[in-house]
Amino acid sequence: MRIHFDPVGGAAGDMIVAALLDAFPQHQSAVVFAIARAAPDVDLAIVRHNDGVLQGRRFKATLDGHAAEQGRHDHHGHDHGHHHDHRAWREIRNHLTTCGLDETTARHAVGIFAILAEAEGRVHGIRAEDVTFHEVGAWDSIADIVGAAALIAAIDAEGWTVGALPLGSGLVNTAHGLLPVPAPATALLMQGFETVDDGVGGERVTPTGMAILRHLCVNGGRRRGVLMRSGVGFGARRLAGMSNCLRVLVFEDVGGARSGEVAVIEFEIDDQSPEDLAQGLDVLRATPGVLDALQGAVFGKKGRMTTAVRVLADPSAVQVVCETVFRQTTTLGLRVQTVERMTLERRSDAVRVGGDTVRVKIAQRPGGPSAKAEADDMLAHAGQARRAAVRRAAEGAALAGEPE
Repeated sequence: MRIHFDPVGGAAGDMIVAALLDAFPQHQSAVVFAIARAAPDVDLAIVRHNDGVLQGRRFKATLDGHAAEQGRHDHHGHDHGHHHDHRAWREIRNHLTTCGLDETTARHAVGIFAILAEAEGRVHGIRAEDVTFHEVGAWDSIADIVGAAALIAAIDAEGWTVGALPLGSGLVNTAHGLLPVPAPATALLMQGFETVDDGVGGERVTPTGMAILRHLCVNGGRRRGVLMRSGVGFGARRLAGMSNCLRVLVFEDVGGARSGEVAVIEFEIDDQSPEDLAQGLDVLRATPGVLDALQGAVFGKKGRMTTAVRVLADPSAVQVVCETVFRQTTTLGLRVQTVERMTLERRSDAVRVGGDTVRVKIAQRPGGPSAKAEADDMLAHAGQARRAAVRRAAEGAALAGEPE
């Protein structure tokens, strides 16, 4: 399952939660339970909403009968001591990890809040650890972020993408006074994402909404697969001439193949010794996010023998992988692109062959499953004939469903 966010009117934390609940109403109890743990004083209303054009849901969080529509930007910079109306990021982080949330929900909630605190810290020129949130903005953001985190954990999608984000225009009222739209923290978080100026002013994407999207989404992701369901989440504002909503589209793959995206990083080397390059590529292959690194001999400029290198990586890890390439090789430039790929469902089984355990990879192909014994597990068997016999026995046992 993959989920695509379509920010028709924009994106805010409450809109994301509402849209996901509209598509997955069976997870409402998980949201209510999680927020009751993290923000027990907050009252929730998850209601049907129709703006005269579209229908969907609204997610409303209130404290003492007051909504926090103006509190979404009440984030402060420096921690000036023990203020009763401010909560430090480190305090919120500790609360999220100790309030009784399940591990996966807590991990997502902390991850989203950390992105928000980091952006606010950069705006104010301070460490994320020193960022404080106004009490109103704190509980409001906790409700939105924990609600989103509970849904992310419950849905457990394979991938999340988002369409072009509306920039909006004008000024927004914050605890620091009037600030330009997109708000400074939002603008930082939008870097690298596709945006559009659709001519409709006002604040269209909030910092909390953008932090959730940055935690989840591949930049510029495309919709793919069979559309199975959709959901619409409305914001509090009304926009001229359009619905202020966020839509989610839920896609499923067909057959045994899964579609997705992979980053391809390519470069050539003609001035690094083969020995040193091999060691550098070994480091690269061990870098988190790297799926594979291939090399081949080609003729480069001036007839020189050159090594062409192609690295496959998770799109979210491109920056780290590129930095590692520049550290480990002598290349001066890289070509980076994100391409679609199709992968088969696969699993790894361990089977017994004689007295040995052999790992076998099972792939679900359209014409039936195939099996391939792990080459590393063949090293203990001397001779090609013996390895071939063990391999055939292991693959046959795995296909017959005879695990260790």
